[in-house]
Amino acid sequence: MDNLLPADIADLARRVIETNLAAGRKVAVAESCTGGLVAAALTEIAGSSAVLDRGFVTYSNEAKNEMLGVAMDVIDTFGAVSVAVAWSMAQGALKHSGADVAVAITGVAGPDGGSPQKPVGTVVFAKAERGEDPEAVNAEMKFFEDAKTRANVRRQATLVALDLLLP
Repeated sequence: MDNLLPADIADLARRVIETNLAAGRKVAVAESCTGGLVAAALTEIAGSSAVLDRGFVTYSNEAKNEMLGVAMDVIDTFGAVSVAVAWSMAQGALKHSGADVAVAITGVAGPDGGSPQKPVGTVVFAKAERGEDPEAVNAEMKFFEDAKTRANVRRQATLVALDLLLP
């Protein structure tokens, strides 16, 4: 085995590194429910240091606030798994890095922690690009209904986040 992660994740991570390198772009990731999987996938690829600026694993609300500047009142009002928080995480990752693009992931991986409004498998993604209008919210809530396990929710979320990092 020459890669720590599944082939589909490794292949997509390779495309992210190659295409961003060709475009001269640096990337950053702000991860919650994926716990660093996106950054791990990127660093599996030789030459990733030319593209990955940094990753933030902000699993707790306090970490989101302290490391990324996500306002506690935003977390309290909308919940950690929300477009508002994901957008703030992506903006914070850009602000606290030298990256040209940042992707944020926050969600409910399960098996516990879900609610009727945000069941297990609910994941929110946001993308921010340096130089764009910071009010231009590029965020989306997805529900991975077919991802029956914590591992599968995290795997699906990692694939979506990597896809968002393609130029």
